[in-house]
Amino acid sequence: MLQVILQGGSSISFAGCLSQLYVFAATGIAECLLLTSMSYDRYLAICKPLHYSSIMSFKQHVYLVIFSWACAVILPAISISLICFLDFCGSNTIDHFFCDFAPLIKLSCSDTSTVEFEVFAQTIPVFLFTFIYIIGTYFNIFLAISKISSTVGRQKAFSTCSSHLTVVGAYYGTMIILYVTPNRRQSLKVNKTFSLLYSVVTPLLNPIIYSLRNKEIRKSFSSLILQKL
Repeated sequence: MLQVILQGGSSISFAGCLSQLYVFAATGIAECLLLTSMSYDRYLAICKPLHYSSIMSFKQHVYLVIFSWACAVILPAISISLICFLDFCGSNTIDHFFCDFAPLIKLSCSDTSTVEFEVFAQTIPVFLFTFIYIIGTYFNIFLAISKISSTVGRQKAFSTCSSHLTVVGAYYGTMIILYVTPNRRQSLKVNKTFSLLYSVVTPLLNPIIYSLRNKEIRKSFSSLILQKL
């Protein structure tokens, strides 16, 4: 992206473009599934604390990670294989700062309805269903928190979920707008704007959001600001 901005454009081979799209899609799917696993972990910790250690064992952690990355490796490969059968006989200029699905498909002179439907059908379970599952777990979590009598206990439970919930809102909001909404309803300018949000802004905020839960980091950060002032 920086190379495209600094040089006013850049060139990439077709194989390189597909590789970039594959890696980008794979990491996106992995993040969705890992965020869903994290919501399940928080649900068990707050709603079923006595069963947490027996259900969420180290082996269960490994299974969730393997499942997330296995889906992330397999699912984009199906879409990429369908794109390989398309003909690209017109313009070879991608109106984007990286090889994303929508601007790449617009360059094809073949019938793209099959691959568009496949990607749309794939995004329903990967993005929409996982998002609904996260909302469901947090609904149960908030019900459990509301039943906690002590204020300190409620604050501790909320602090456990706040960072994860913030990341989920920022990430899923842009992803659902981009990939669950049919591509023909979006302009490329809107596509680029939301792509910039979840490819740059969200990863930039992730370490800040998670690390600010740490008391020592918050204390050091406050001391640094006071020194500057």
